[in-house]
Amino acid sequence: MTTTPAITPVLEAGVAQARSLLPPMLREQVATLGDELGRICGYQLGLCDADGDPLHGCGGKLVRPAFSLLCSAAAGGSADEVLPAASAIELLHNASLIHDDIMDGDHARRHRPTVWARFGVPLALLAGDALIALGFEVLGGHRHPATASAVADLARTLRHLAIGQEQDLRFEREQGIGIEDSLAMLGGKTGALLACACRMGARHASAPPDWTDRFGRFGMHIGVAFQLVDDDLGIWGDPGVTGKPVGTDLRARKKSAPVVAALQAGTADSARLARLYATPGDLTDTQVTFMADLVEGAGGRTWALAEADRRISAAWDLLDPLDLDLDARRGLVELTTALTTRRY
Repeated sequence: MTTTPAITPVLEAGVAQARSLLPPMLREQVATLGDELGRICGYQLGLCDADGDPLHGCGGKLVRPAFSLLCSAAAGGSADEVLPAASAIELLHNASLIHDDIMDGDHARRHRPTVWARFGVPLALLAGDALIALGFEVLGGHRHPATASAVADLARTLRHLAIGQEQDLRFEREQGIGIEDSLAMLGGKTGALLACACRMGARHASAPPDWTDRFGRFGMHIGVAFQLVDDDLGIWGDPGVTGKPVGTDLRARKKSAPVVAALQAGTADSARLARLYATPGDLTDTQVTFMADLVEGAGGRTWALAEADRRISAAWDLLDPLDLDLDARRGLVELTTALTTRRY
């Protein structure tokens, strides 16, 4: 039986509502998939173990639905109005995780086997597809003035996710990837879904179009910052906290943002790193540790964390002119702060 990673007190302010409201709805939704797919999707969502026995709460951090709820409240909306959209966002997010784990060959997520590692690739692919379909069904079945535009927004977001993931895979094979290329990929792979989550909040609060646009761009910046921190953890994170093996991204020779910045720096460490990335075969623990030192020595880590800070400032520049609900705004501040200083 797995346990949910501890949530820091500051993160509690943004996620507690999502953790209270989402799991019952998600349980009802995955139950419509039948016994086998429902069990597998419930396992991915942290609602049950591999045998289908219920677990308390939900295994994911529920960051994206938390942003939907907070952005809705900030724009004057209610949780009831945006909850189906928040659920749809979480379903699509988990579908993308299942597919990403297959493509990346990752065996562990959230301190337990990934869906494909536990149930096999064919069932994992079906589970991911089922979660996508379920997300659209949940959102499209919600009676709200924003439903039509929200469904179209979710479809566009799925397209951007696919493009971002394709770029991520292609970058592993290509040389000379630039920093702007890397940031654009992060915008599709991670920023797009968080941007959509924030727009969903504003849409279902019946906010003005300008507000919806601002919330979306806010979410895009925060999503890229979130991924930059995640890239940092993919190299230097503690496996006991992150739930992933040490140096996962380096072992897979992924060109994450810190690596791209290091390779582009033009230093002696950059050249050494490039040679190791071009060396075929499995990497030893010593080589992985040395590569992490090279990325840091070439300034890749410093650049990535500084860019995350810049993105956070740009995000708040978009929302600061708006007359937001103060409690919800405070929740957004606490949530973004926790995400970009996290160690999990």
